[in-house]
Amino acid sequence: MAQSVVRVLASVLVAACAVLCVSAPAAAREPAAAPTFTKDIKPIFQAKCESCHRPNSIAPMSLVTYEETRPWARSIRTRVAARQMPPWHIDRAVGVQQFANDRSLSDREVETILEWLNAGAPMGDPKDMPPAVTWPNDGEWNFKAMFGEPDLVIRSPKHTMPAQAQDVWYKPVTPTGVTEPRWVRAIEIRPSTIKGRRVTHHALARLQQEEPKVDAAATGSDEDEDVGPGLFMEWAVGKQGEIMRPNSGKLLLPGSKIVWDIHLHAVGEEITDQVEMAVYFYPKEQAPKYRQVLGLFHAIQGGARGLDIPPNTTTVHQGVHVMKKAGRIENFQPHMHLRGKGMSMEAILPDGTTRTLSLVSQYSFNWHNNYIYAEDAAPLLPKGTVLRFTSWHDNTKNNPVNPDPDQWVGWGDRTVDEMAHAWVNITYMSDEDFKAETERRKATTSTTAGQRE
Repeated sequence: MAQSVVRVLASVLVAACAVLCVSAPAAAREPAAAPTFTKDIKPIFQAKCESCHRPNSIAPMSLVTYEETRPWARSIRTRVAARQMPPWHIDRAVGVQQFANDRSLSDREVETILEWLNAGAPMGDPKDMPPAVTWPNDGEWNFKAMFGEPDLVIRSPKHTMPAQAQDVWYKPVTPTGVTEPRWVRAIEIRPSTIKGRRVTHHALARLQQEEPKVDAAATGSDEDEDVGPGLFMEWAVGKQGEIMRPNSGKLLLPGSKIVWDIHLHAVGEEITDQVEMAVYFYPKEQAPKYRQVLGLFHAIQGGARGLDIPPNTTTVHQGVHVMKKAGRIENFQPHMHLRGKGMSMEAILPDGTTRTLSLVSQYSFNWHNNYIYAEDAAPLLPKGTVLRFTSWHDNTKNNPVNPDPDQWVGWGDRTVDEMAHAWVNITYMSDEDFKAETERRKATTSTTAGQRE
């Protein structure tokens, strides 16, 4: 009996071995197909890269076709593996992680690109190529497809930048020409020519207008709650424009003016250009409920002049701002110069709890990323919340872009000086509206969570 059992077990083992011996070579003969440009890589590049990497855009090379892309394979591998491209420097482990304009690569997208490169960057079947994306040409505005032609275009006077010169901060004033209150739903700023992009580092458009007085007795509010016009928009390399969330907008009043602050630098060629701004209005009968204001929030105690960075040191500075009205934080856009290392934005709530909203831990002066929170992730904060901004600067030789670690550095407009502030859009609302919006958010979040389950 025992011998019979042994014979049966032996037969089973032989059969299993036979199956394994046959199956293993078969599996080896059918490896997973390598990603190809046409099927796997092109869709990623369309979604995350082509907005810059296309002909006559700001990137040094185009990644639209396979023929344009293949010579840059080694560079793509280096930049993608290090997550230097696409430029997206928000810390992926801290704070809000849902963004309306997220152009970063997911872990899977990074793996796919590296697998494609490791396989020799094959082109693939041309039939797999997705339809080409139609990008605005140089004469078109980015938001034209959504809103049509701009309702108003405001231009700064032209300025000629010599081939060799010190940096210039050009500050002309341009009337808006608005004769009645108008609510704004989108804004774009750009240098008017391709050459102008070479000499224009950034452009600020400050809104100057006389705000109506708040009748504290009639409204039951504090007159100090008036948030003012703020900055209309800030433009820098890598920033496309601003679209207000539904039912919120910026307000232009009759007699308003735009005070430009345009930073120009010489590039070895004399260039004459101007900055132009496209404004898209809400229909007159569709006034939004909430007003949005763009503010500059210093990450420095005491304001700009409090920035103090000794030679060969790393420093930390902080600045705070008390919210006089409840509101929704729409974005986070840190701004520093070459010694800038990182910046965070926190909310200290009236009950004493602290929330880290966002952290940029690997700041790069080459990219002025504007991190726009997704619709139901934008932080809702009550009146009395303290926004705390913390900035880090590296003025040592370990900073590869530091122009001179032996210099004592303070605040200044020049690139070799330093700054530490964040551009933040806040949509202000009454306490009642804040409560209603908070309840709506909770209901939406609960419904979404239930659907996932």
